[in-house]
Amino acid sequence: MTIRSAIAKVCQQEDINFLLTNRIPRRLVTRFMGWFSQIEQPVVRELSIATWRLFADLDLSEARKTKFRSMHDCFTRELKEGARPVDSDPSVLVSPCDAIVGASGALAGTTVFQIKGFPYRLEDLLDDPELIEAHRDGRYVTLRLTSGMYHRFHAPYDCAIEQVRYISGDTWNVNPIALKRVENLFCKNERAVLRTRLAGNGHRITLVPVAAILVASIRLPFLDGVRDLRRLKRSVIPCDAPFGKGEEIGWFQHGSTIVLFAPDGFALCDEVKEGAVIRMGQPLMRLPS
Repeated sequence: MTIRSAIAKVCQQEDINFLLTNRIPRRLVTRFMGWFSQIEQPVVRELSIATWRLFADLDLSEARKTKFRSMHDCFTRELKEGARPVDSDPSVLVSPCDAIVGASGALAGTTVFQIKGFPYRLEDLLDDPELIEAHRDGRYVTLRLTSGMYHRFHAPYDCAIEQVRYISGDTWNVNPIALKRVENLFCKNERAVLRTRLAGNGHRITLVPVAAILVASIRLPFLDGVRDLRRLKRSVIPCDAPFGKGEEIGWFQHGSTIVLFAPDGFALCDEVKEGAVIRMGQPLMRLPS
C-alpha cells in the first residue's frame, strides 16, 4: 500500500474525516491557508503542491501554465484553450464548472435537499423573496468541486447577472460526510447568490457558489472595485454583467460547491445523476420546450 492510499484510507473513515475537517477552528485555519497558499518561495511552493497531490487527484496536464508562482496560483489555474468544449445547443444549460453531481431534482415548494434526509429551505439559502417565488417547485442541481478539480466557474447560458447578494457565514466542509451530519449546511456557510436572466427567453436562473473550509473566498472579477467579498459582510450589489455561454464568471480559491436553481419547466439532462462526474460545458438542464 502506498503512502497516498494509506492516508486516503484513514481520511475516508467518516468520524476521522469529520473530526479533521470540522472540529477545528475553521475560520482561523481558512485564513491561515489563504495566507500560506500565496507564499511564492520555491521550496514552500513545491512542498505544498507535492503534499496536495497526496490528498487529491491533481491533474495539471490541461493547465494553461506549466509553472506556478505559488500553491494558490495552482489552485486558481486556467485551462488550455479548448480544454472544455461548450455545448452550443440553445435548448440546454451547461454545467458552470467541473464537479461531482450531488442532490438534484425537483423542489417541493421551496424545500431542497443537501443530501437524502437533510432538507433545507430556499428562504434560508437565498434570502431573496423574488427569487424564492421564481424557483418555487422548480429544479435544482448541486455541483461539488473537489480539491483537485479546476476551480473556475462559467456562464451556463448566454445571460446577464443582474444582482449579487453576498452572505457572510461559516466555513464547514461541504463533502458528503459533513452533509450527512450538519443540518442546513449550505445555509450556514459563506455564499454568493447570483441573480441571472437568460438571454433571448428571459428565464431566471440562480447560481449559488458556496464557500467552505480552506476556501472561504469567492472571486467575482466582473464586480468593479470589489476585490474581496468578505469585506462586505452582508450586501446586495446591483449589476448588469453580460456573459456568453461558457464565459468565465469567477472562481473559488480552492474547491467547494455551486447550487444551480431553475424555474419549473426545466428538466435535468439524462446523464445528470447523483455521483456522476460532469465537466464545465457539458449539458446540465433542458429549457422548457
